[in-house]
Amino acid sequence: MLQARGTNSESDALREVFRLEPGRAMQALADSYSHSRILLVEDDPDIARLITLHLSELGPDVEHCERGDTALERALAEDWKLIILDLRLPGLGGLDICRRLRELGRHTPVLMLTSKSSELDRVLGLELGADDYVTKPFSPIELTARVKAILRRVSLESRQIPAPEEQLQCGPLSICTRNHQVTLSGRDVELTSREFDLLLHFARQPGRVFRRAELLDEVWGYGHDGYEHTVNSHINRLRAKIEDDPSQPRRITTVWGVGYRFEPAS
Repeated sequence: MLQARGTNSESDALREVFRLEPGRAMQALADSYSHSRILLVEDDPDIARLITLHLSELGPDVEHCERGDTALERALAEDWKLIILDLRLPGLGGLDICRRLRELGRHTPVLMLTSKSSELDRVLGLELGADDYVTKPFSPIELTARVKAILRRVSLESRQIPAPEEQLQCGPLSICTRNHQVTLSGRDVELTSREFDLLLHFARQPGRVFRRAELLDEVWGYGHDGYEHTVNSHINRLRAKIEDDPSQPRRITTVWGVGYRFEPAS
């Protein structure tokens, strides 16, 4: 059984932290950038320099690897706050690196770099446990925003007081927050961390209609026009795991022209 690792939405956590200690929260977020170590795996030197240049404004220590086999060795040898991983690499492919890390129990966040034509690779990467992806050519500003969102989440996870155990029962669907386990009619459901976060966010607010932009902001921790397909792909994969008939979903339904809604009684 694969148990997903997930947390409450970053937006909720941020609001709580700022409500209690606004000054310390601001400093904590700044420290989460400046004291971070990022492994950048990219074989194109021009792209690597561009990424390093923009991330340097945040203050993290960025180490660059060009080959996949070398990158896997470095990923396993050190503690990293984030791995930015291109999928087309000499020596060892990005998907193989991601798979190997998760098999060894390494849950370092992974941000994939993919081409627009490699939809299958993006889906496989997310299934293997990657946290997010950016398609080439990408905006450096957007890449920086996504890196900041991931680093904020990692920082908040390390500072939060563990939430009390929560057991949600939605018909035959059971969600346990303590061990991040989901069962459907007593059968274990294997979810990635993002899929678990998304399902939990829905289940906590049954009947509410969420726009895609809202889900990006509240579950992923950022919002960017044009990236609603990130939500769509996760919804589709989540439906494939919890719906009796994914082509006719009854638990996560589409409200046409608006977004998605969770139907707890289904």
